[in-house]
Amino acid sequence: MTANKSQRVCEKGHKYYKSSDCPTCPACEREKKPQSGFLSKLSSPARNALVHEGIDSLQKLSLYTEKEILKLHGMGPASLPILRTSLEKAGLSFKIK
Repeated sequence: MTANKSQRVCEKGHKYYKSSDCPTCPACEREKKPQSGFLSKLSSPARNALVHEGIDSLQKLSLYTEKEILKLHGMGPASLPILRTSLEKAGLSFKIK
């Protein structure tokens, strides 16, 4: 079964097709993706979840437990190993309870 996709145009003029009511433009999301740092290694939903929560550095991330991070909308278990590794490389870790 094929979903009905409608063509949309974002504020920047990008044309894209979506089958859901989600207004997010894929081209704009690609442009927002950081080129380096731990956020660049995450999927858009996971990255957006952290940024929405104000977590834009490893120091801020280390103030949260893994359980708290997993509760954020858009964050999934596949992101935890990436975050753990990034924290470890910086000499940090998730908060323990």
